[in-house]
Amino acid sequence: MGNCCGSAGSLANNDNNKPTKGRKKQNPFSIDYGLHHGNNNGGVKVKPLKLIVLTDPTGREISQKYKLGRELGRGEFGVTYLCTDKETEEVFACKSILKKKLRTAVDIEDVRREVEIMRHMPEHPNVVTLKETYEDEIAVHLVMELCEGGELFDRIVARGHYTERAAAVVTKTIMEVVQVCHKHGVMHRDLKPENFLFANKKETAPLKAIDFGLSVFFKPGERFNEIVGSPYYMAPEVLKRNYGPEVDIWSAGVILYILLCGVPPFWAETEQGVALAIIRSQLNFRRDPWPKVSENAKDLIRKMLDPDQKRRLTAQQVLDHPWLQNAKTAPNVSLGETVRARLKQFTVMNKLKKRALRVIAEHLSDEEASGIREGFQIMDTNQRGKINIDELKIGLQKLGHAVPQDDLQILMDAGDIDKDGYLDCDEFIAISVHLRKMGNGEHLKKAFAFFDQDNNGYIEIEELREALSDEVGTSEEVVEAIIRDVDTDKDGRISYEEFATMMKTGTDWRKASRQYSRERFNSISQKLMQDASLHVNSEAI
Repeated sequence: MGNCCGSAGSLANNDNNKPTKGRKKQNPFSIDYGLHHGNNNGGVKVKPLKLIVLTDPTGREISQKYKLGRELGRGEFGVTYLCTDKETEEVFACKSILKKKLRTAVDIEDVRREVEIMRHMPEHPNVVTLKETYEDEIAVHLVMELCEGGELFDRIVARGHYTERAAAVVTKTIMEVVQVCHKHGVMHRDLKPENFLFANKKETAPLKAIDFGLSVFFKPGERFNEIVGSPYYMAPEVLKRNYGPEVDIWSAGVILYILLCGVPPFWAETEQGVALAIIRSQLNFRRDPWPKVSENAKDLIRKMLDPDQKRRLTAQQVLDHPWLQNAKTAPNVSLGETVRARLKQFTVMNKLKKRALRVIAEHLSDEEASGIREGFQIMDTNQRGKINIDELKIGLQKLGHAVPQDDLQILMDAGDIDKDGYLDCDEFIAISVHLRKMGNGEHLKKAFAFFDQDNNGYIEIEELREALSDEVGTSEEVVEAIIRDVDTDKDGRISYEEFATMMKTGTDWRKASRQYSRERFNSISQKLMQDASLHVNSEAI
């Protein structure tokens, strides 16, 4: 159910939402949940559960069989841990879903359905296996096959993008998962890179689908109207509230697009902007690296991202497409340098991160900043304290960097915070900080302190609003969106750990919780319907 989120501490302290600086988080498997432990032979009865989520779990007390290890990941509803079978010493992943996070009947039903679907799915080399389920008074625990190779998303970020050949191999795997899902009457509804893990760290490790929290059973011809999924991967018909399994093809097409260039095809800084971009479905194949990408690859993307779901390819048709059929002969040449992907990542960075980078830039030592300032002074030929795109181009050439015009524009768009058409020295240094990854721990603490005005260890929404008040285009919607994106434990504020994670993450468009998509995109869909924006004609370039 989503990438489990929360903390072990919240498992132990249901009613304590106060800052807990320095306090060690408790192990949720070793906490006395208030249940009467014991076995049937001893005649000790187990206290009935207040909320029953699963109809037939493997057992109640997971700690009797498994030993909890380190935390593997977080999501909106709980935490995923490494766990070890005490008898066999075999290692697994345990996703612990906190009951207190299941606030609605829909949330509870999602967990039940996730378990049912994972049990229903046949064994497949690219689908993670559910081993056992447990339920106690605090949480539902899903013991699953362990994948230690990291997220597909992280490999994309590490490389910047894939070669066509590597992208074809990954796409083929994803589509085989989609095909087996659809064959067994399952619509995934939340395909995205972070929902795929590699089994191990080897380059040839199998890729596995890990999350069926938003999946549903479907029958041929059945239509759905619930808005779910992650914003950048949503198909237009989801926003129109009339969709079927074709949405999985769309999401896989978005993943393919990201694999080849490093950013999603439809993005914006506000939810409504994202929704409009998805509805318009206008693909841009003009910027790098697209001129280097084969026509076969672009043809497949167009057909997977066809806004008309009736024309969109089926899973089998995607697998039969010439580009995937000839995957082993697809071009194996790198489509560009990682720095180019980082430039593109900067353009979609939220305003909090941009402002934080500027704060870091202001706190750089003279030694750290001198080289960057000297470079800026070389470019600032008129000594105005700011440079335009032509000066940037000439200056970079003098420094030995031949940057394509499209990338120059990306750089200008990314760094020009006040949107006056120029880069001042601070804006230029902020971009350099991002590109050179100069933000160390000390820098991050200073940046966090800039926002945390009352020094309570959290960035509250009022503090964020005040800090960004002089930023161009900072509406209340943007401030709330930043909180939703960065606040992974959903307590309504940003801790230093959440802030540091955001700053160290290469791209911010991955952030999209179920609450974000269900609540925000629900209202946006209604708004778009009212102003007829959903009827925009789409034209793929």
